[in-house]
Amino acid sequence: MARVLTIQGEVDPKDLGVTYTHEHLICFPPPVVMREDADFELPRVDKAVEELALFYQAGGRCLVEGTAIDYGRDVKALIEISRQTPVHIVFTTGFNKGRFYPDWVIQASVDELRDLMIREIEEGAEGTGARPGVLKCGSWYNVITPQEEKVTRAVARAHKATGAPIWVHTEAGTMALEQLDILEQEGADLSKVTIGHCDRNADLWLHRKIAARGAFVGYDGPSKVKYYPDSVRVELIKGMLEAGYGKQLLISGDMGRRSYLTAYGGGPGFRYILEKFIPRLRDEGLTQEEIDQIWIHNPARWLAF
Repeated sequence: MARVLTIQGEVDPKDLGVTYTHEHLICFPPPVVMREDADFELPRVDKAVEELALFYQAGGRCLVEGTAIDYGRDVKALIEISRQTPVHIVFTTGFNKGRFYPDWVIQASVDELRDLMIREIEEGAEGTGARPGVLKCGSWYNVITPQEEKVTRAVARAHKATGAPIWVHTEAGTMALEQLDILEQEGADLSKVTIGHCDRNADLWLHRKIAARGAFVGYDGPSKVKYYPDSVRVELIKGMLEAGYGKQLLISGDMGRRSYLTAYGGGPGFRYILEKFIPRLRDEGLTQEEIDQIWIHNPARWLAF
């Protein structure tokens, strides 16, 4: 029977409830990030627990922690967070994008990286016994570097060996179809793939092409008016529903900065989607059935393996 791998063990997908599919609770980004903007560092267990309490109060029940190995994942801290919250936490193995890779990733072969990720999923990460439930790869703006292609192929092979779902970082929504091409060449099941940050490239034609190939389309920008007003995201969601792709939408907030999180004194925090964006979608004509599809049924289907 298919199960979702959370940090505390296997969970029946029917028991997940409302799920955010791409967030960050704790991370210690590489020097290239910290030199540019230290706001990305999320160093405190207590603040993560506080933010999760707000998420739970608003109705959230499961969250995918998207911090990859090369972005400063801290498995022991995530275990500690998970012990202090009723929220199901699914964490990530794999890598973000080439500019973050440490030397050992650059030097490793496809199959060495594949074996590392399989080992984490089957035995646990960093000696903890906690097993990640999502694989991650990514690419840069309008290009997939040879190193990124290598990691993408390794992720596809780890997926084939384990069945674990894949989350793909795109830089500003570019190179989505090209990433799917690589995964498909390796024999990945595209119905277990989510292409992230699609709403950074607000191109409905592209999103429908992604969905037509069987993959999930990930929007993770609600509230981020610096990119687009939420009206753009609402129209994208409606356009996907009209095209019959409501079963392939995953929507989260990607609150990956201290300045985004209520617990650190920022905003809008994890409550925004549940308390503001979803009510707006109802006001804009979405049914409760469509909302449940996006935030309950789709995540459960993607995460189960």
